[in-house]
Amino acid sequence: MMFFHFYCFIIFCCVHRHVTLKDEESIPPIAKYFNTKGRYEEVNPYLRQDILAVNRSSLQPPSSQCREIHLTAIIRHGTRYPTAKTVRDMQQLHNIVLNNFTEEQSWLRETLTQWTMWYTEDMDGRLVQKGVEDLKHLAVRLSKLFPTIISEEKLRGGLIKFITSSKHRCVNSTLSFKAGLTEMWAITDVEFGHEVNDALMRFFDHCTRFVQEVDKNSSAVIEVDKFKQGLEMMRVQKKIAEHLGISSSLITYDLAEAAFLLCSYELAVKAVNSPWCLLFDEDDAKVMEYASDLREFWKRGYGHDINSKSSCLLFHDLFSRLDKAVNENTLHQQVTEAVTVQIGHADTLLPLLTLLGFFKDAVPLTSANYASQAQRSFRTSRMLPYAANFLLVLYDCGEEGIRLQPLLNEQPLTFPGLTDQQASMLLYEDVRKRYRDLLSGCDFEAECQLLRNPAEV
Repeated sequence: MMFFHFYCFIIFCCVHRHVTLKDEESIPPIAKYFNTKGRYEEVNPYLRQDILAVNRSSLQPPSSQCREIHLTAIIRHGTRYPTAKTVRDMQQLHNIVLNNFTEEQSWLRETLTQWTMWYTEDMDGRLVQKGVEDLKHLAVRLSKLFPTIISEEKLRGGLIKFITSSKHRCVNSTLSFKAGLTEMWAITDVEFGHEVNDALMRFFDHCTRFVQEVDKNSSAVIEVDKFKQGLEMMRVQKKIAEHLGISSSLITYDLAEAAFLLCSYELAVKAVNSPWCLLFDEDDAKVMEYASDLREFWKRGYGHDINSKSSCLLFHDLFSRLDKAVNENTLHQQVTEAVTVQIGHADTLLPLLTLLGFFKDAVPLTSANYASQAQRSFRTSRMLPYAANFLLVLYDCGEEGIRLQPLLNEQPLTFPGLTDQQASMLLYEDVRKRYRDLLSGCDFEAECQLLRNPAEV
């Protein structure tokens, strides 16, 4: 017992001084389970040592003949503040901690009463300074990886195009990405514009069938609700209440999630190991991660066909850019759009990745198969951190033909269902064959038309 109290005292001291993340040890062990609220550095840990490091070893072209001719980058905005709804849940949780006393006080509850609630509703998802840096650093790293197309000459020549969602966090991320380039090259004599295009970057808002059948339909996420009420989640909520020394009836799923998000936001926004993180061990974090993955699976991923089909417009836009670059290159013309940078949301990326067949498990995620899904591919903590990016790079490999390489978060991907000696860099014509049904179909207007109830016909 004495050792336990001493251990708690040591943790209390560390928590009390809010350890800054200079050391690997000060990063919460549960940080790799933060889903879409995770830092980019948790997906690529080498960036903790050098934020401008690039992983050249895994990005070598198949031969010295290959040269990049076009890059499309679809990027999620950088680190942001919590939304107003999340802030309200955080405030409610903090008030419960402050106002519920028991005879036997919890040392952790006492620690949390000294934590200052600094989040306010008017923050509402706005980009934070770390988010500005996320995009600046990404711009520099991509220019180092693809120096012949992300170059000062191409930028000044108008061959790099910027498209963004209208949301302030996306517009500010776009400005930050551009600033990363202009500051690196000390460009001060000219400004570079961008296009706001919600039809492309927020297609999910414009797909009527998706909005009605999934986004606003509680029955579409019934598996999520079942898991929230299941034994795994009940155990997590009970443990949180025990840590706080309060009645377990006070801790709902929403408040458990608020505590988990407080831990993740404190790390992402302020780079501190928050006392809120001590409410969760690794097993708890895995349960919280699965609950979030279930929600993403059923609302944006493989749970419903319309989720991915809502991205048809972005899919066709992407391949039309690739086709144009290939045609111009084949005709020995200058590729007029060397780079396209499109900045949106996690909700922009996930339906497109799903449409293309990435990260699809053999068995769907449900409320009943948590244990058997421990090794699942569909894990948003790895797929969709802040500043997540899906890159498609076209290479002219001479006699070997035009090749296409997909990357997610600067790591090579393999197109599902295709094999080749260069599995992550296939012939472009083979990729088009792989997706020929979508290329000849996947009509946004047709897919997104609300289907009438047969009883009404």
